[in-house]
Amino acid sequence: MTQKVAVLGTGKIGEALLSGMIRAGWAPANLLVTARRPERAEELRTRYGVTPVSNPEAAKTADTLILTVKPQDMGTLLDELAPHIPADRLVISGAAGIPTSFFEDRLAAGTPVVRVMTNTPALVDEAMSVISPGSHASEEHIAHAEEIFGAVGKTLRVPESQQDACTALSGSGPAYFFYLVEAMTDAGILLGLPRDKAHDLIVQSAIGAATMLRDSGEHPVKLRENVTSPAGTTINAIRELENHGVRAALIAALEAARDRSRELASGKKD
Repeated sequence: MTQKVAVLGTGKIGEALLSGMIRAGWAPANLLVTARRPERAEELRTRYGVTPVSNPEAAKTADTLILTVKPQDMGTLLDELAPHIPADRLVISGAAGIPTSFFEDRLAAGTPVVRVMTNTPALVDEAMSVISPGSHASEEHIAHAEEIFGAVGKTLRVPESQQDACTALSGSGPAYFFYLVEAMTDAGILLGLPRDKAHDLIVQSAIGAATMLRDSGEHPVKLRENVTSPAGTTINAIRELENHGVRAALIAALEAARDRSRELASGKKD
């Protein structure tokens, strides 16, 4: 934790990572940030005591660079950074869809790169961060990335070939749950409940169900069957979900997200 870490392009996820690292014991004096707008950089300095710097200064000064800009902006950022990054710097990418080879081809030979896909629950220290090493990253580099992202949730190592699937499942995953809660809230209103009561019922049910999935060790089919009594309310609801193709729609949605992740890697913007 005495190494200097720089977060480049500090948006919501970058800020969540900073705050989590500070709570986990990193000294703000060892944390650098870059931001497109000067007022944003000053806001981060005031809030966390971190040091705003330029992108080239971060590349020259920090031991670890965490790149959190949008995928379509990554090439431009690397063009700016490449002349200033020594080959012993650890570069961590948080950009969806971009393979480690994209960085290795643009940086000094032998530069260690680690690819991480995290998600927005980092804002409440419940992120799922999926980590894949590039061809020059050592066990020490991977462990360092796990230490950093472990400050805001769980981490999981996967082969880079699985990153696009993880992006579809976990990186975008919270949005699917928010979408489901939105739909269930509308259903609750249709059934006669006030919006706030429907919301509270659904959110607590979701928290309870997620906790059971995490802590019970039971397969989700078993947990669902425990709620599904013969000729009861739940089985009638499940029948309608199946009749409307909800399972197939979810599979198709995740395939579409995976495919878009691959398109981002190829540089396609539209």
